[in-house]
Amino acid sequence: MDATQLARVVLIDDHPLVRDGLKARLAGLAEVVGEAANAGEAFQVVEAERPDLVLMDVGMKDINGIELTAQLLAGHPQLKVLMLSMYDNPEYVNRAMQAGARGYVLKDAPAEDIVRAIEAVSAGGSFLSQAVAGRQFRAQTPRPVMSMRESEILACLAKGRSSKQIADDLNLSVRTVETHRQNIKRKLKLAGQAELIKYAVEHCRSLDE
Repeated sequence: MDATQLARVVLIDDHPLVRDGLKARLAGLAEVVGEAANAGEAFQVVEAERPDLVLMDVGMKDINGIELTAQLLAGHPQLKVLMLSMYDNPEYVNRAMQAGARGYVLKDAPAEDIVRAIEAVSAGGSFLSQAVAGRQFRAQTPRPVMSMRESEILACLAKGRSSKQIADDLNLSVRTVETHRQNIKRKLKLAGQAELIKYAVEHCRSLDE
């Protein structure tokens, strides 16, 4: 891409106000060529516009942005994806990078951080928000790797959601949610539901706020 050419960007976020705010921030700094609020729209706009870069929200209602990133890159391996998220959880960052994202920026980061991230990723590099990088390299007690579904359920538990509410939120049966809860307790060696809830509150942030 020519140095004077603006990066062609697609915004993928299920909140219209967030997309509007991003467009305002990027005015004159990047060319927003399309928007999507869900996975179906994302595939359509990426296929139609062939952007240089996608700004991808982590938490969406029909699919989380990490899974959507992997699916988009499977069909468009040259696409560059920059995650834009409320969550600085190192597990989400690691999963996003494993899915093929080139960068991870917090939504409340200064506007110049987002611009620098777009420039770095567009040029073929990578970028992590300072707060994200700090958490990535801070010493932490190793813990078992959760699946994305298990991470989502932990995040819901942290918000005080019941199994039925989680089932409704994630389009699952209550029985499936209960099975995931048992698997999470087994992985984390937690004795009961109270310990599970306590762990969720202390370690998790929601993917879907």
